[in-house]
Amino acid sequence: MVLLTLAVILWGAYVRASGSGAGCGSSWPTCNGEVIPRSRSVQTIIEFTHRATSGVDFLAVLAQWLWARRLFPAGGWVRRAAGASMVLMVTEALVGAGLVLFELVAGDTSVARAVWTAVHLTNTFLLVASLTLTAFWSSAGEPGGFRKMQGAAWLGVGALVGTLLLGVSGAITALGDTLFQSKTLLDGLRQDLSPTAHFLVKLRVLHPVIGLLVCGYLLSSIGRLLGNEAGPLEKKLGLLSGALFVTQVGVGFVNLGLLAPIPLQIVHLLMADLVWMALVLLVVSSLSQVRR
Repeated sequence: MVLLTLAVILWGAYVRASGSGAGCGSSWPTCNGEVIPRSRSVQTIIEFTHRATSGVDFLAVLAQWLWARRLFPAGGWVRRAAGASMVLMVTEALVGAGLVLFELVAGDTSVARAVWTAVHLTNTFLLVASLTLTAFWSSAGEPGGFRKMQGAAWLGVGALVGTLLLGVSGAITALGDTLFQSKTLLDGLRQDLSPTAHFLVKLRVLHPVIGLLVCGYLLSSIGRLLGNEAGPLEKKLGLLSGALFVTQVGVGFVNLGLLAPIPLQIVHLLMADLVWMALVLLVVSSLSQVRR
């Protein structure tokens, strides 16, 4: 389930990066007013494929929710995570529909599109978190409860919030890179610092700065979480989270230097999702009480 959703997310990024968001026009859920579009344009095929795979993913999450209700007790954490996944999948579809119906796609450079992009990324991250926890708890066992929040735990939650904000800034930066492409790195920097530049261009410079700040905070938070009371699982997740985040920062700067080619944008987004998943599991596991 998580892998299917990740594939849909990455294809959605390709839809945006390739400028194919208006491939089905402003109609939804149909494509240019048709259930199966007759148009064979590349943009239509790309956008229709994204809608079709999103529909399959929606049905899969629905099946997961029904499966969880059948196999796990009411009030259990698997049921809760599966239920949250279903709700977030519905809101994910609604946000996607809003982007199309309000024509916040293709060459649109409005503030509204930036806001919807931020909302879309936030909902997507929450969906990935709930799906990850559903899979984890259904295989490793549900927690018996959660410990009281204390200093290190609050640092972990702060790392989650910081990572989410970094993801939002990255989504808006990717939007700016798509709409306002630069010929060279120097040309891009000049655009970023120009007082007459579009707001999406001006915001691009913030993402790497936020990335470095969040990286430092996240690594220090992981160090606190991996104290003397951390178990083997938490230590593995902590090392994985840190390694993934450092790698992600490296990929980000390569992406910047190469002027954000589409394949590297996809890799960058995949890394962001993997960092998020590992960090969610680390924070939740560090707070979980083992069910006897």
